[in-house]
Amino acid sequence: MAKKDTGSRVRDALRIDGELPDPGSTPVGPGKKPKALAKLGDAGERLSGLQEALYAEGVGGGTRSVLLVLQGMDTSGKGGTVSHVLGLVNPMGVRYAGFKAPTAAERRHHYLWRIRKQLPGAGRIGVFDRSHYEDILVPRVTGLLTAAERRRRYTEINAFERELADAGTTVVKVFLHISPEEQLKRLKARLVTPEKHWKYNPGDLEARSQWPAYQQAYADIFKKTSTGNAPWYAVPADHKWYRNWAVAELLIETLADLDPRFPEPGFDVDAELAKLKGVGVSS
Repeated sequence: MAKKDTGSRVRDALRIDGELPDPGSTPVGPGKKPKALAKLGDAGERLSGLQEALYAEGVGGGTRSVLLVLQGMDTSGKGGTVSHVLGLVNPMGVRYAGFKAPTAAERRHHYLWRIRKQLPGAGRIGVFDRSHYEDILVPRVTGLLTAAERRRRYTEINAFERELADAGTTVVKVFLHISPEEQLKRLKARLVTPEKHWKYNPGDLEARSQWPAYQQAYADIFKKTSTGNAPWYAVPADHKWYRNWAVAELLIETLADLDPRFPEPGFDVDAELAKLKGVGVSS
């Protein structure tokens, strides 16, 4: 797939505006693993600096935050992305939440109830490993939602994300786009490698058998919930090195546009330095 002419804006290149990129492509940025790994190292420094400024801004009374939503088929690398990308920043400024099938207690509430409980506080980057979109995706494929119920949930989710934007949370929604061929390789690797057995779930095969239904469900989600406040981005995920670089850059561009600032000190710096010179250490 040819690279889009978007300058340096990764968000422009990966924003979903129709057909998804090939899962094995590199539509913007590095096209080879060595270059991507080198760039990820550089990205780590930029991301860490921006995240520290956002965290400090929150400590100083700011209200802004970022929420990274990761969706994708099994083995697309949601956990790996969290490890390799968010591992580049101070964990004090990150709030992680993984969403599995709702428990009996959670089902007694509105489906957004458990989501609201995990939202990032001011100054933090929140990460959702799966999200509120599972409450459309899975019930749709399994036939538990009618068309009318799906439409209502699209409306509710769009309103919810507008509410987040109004409150100062920038939502970055990422679809990790993996091919069925690459998924097969990764599922096999989990079975033949004892250290990866814990990652394998026999239920993954059921979802794989319904691949076209899930792709159609995702296509409808992108069409109905990609908004100006919270657009969807498709990151080709067959190459882990490209996936990690692309998600890091999406976060960097988002934070750079927010331009978080370290708060001004609530004291006279020079006066405190002068006092420090005269303060000894008691024995």
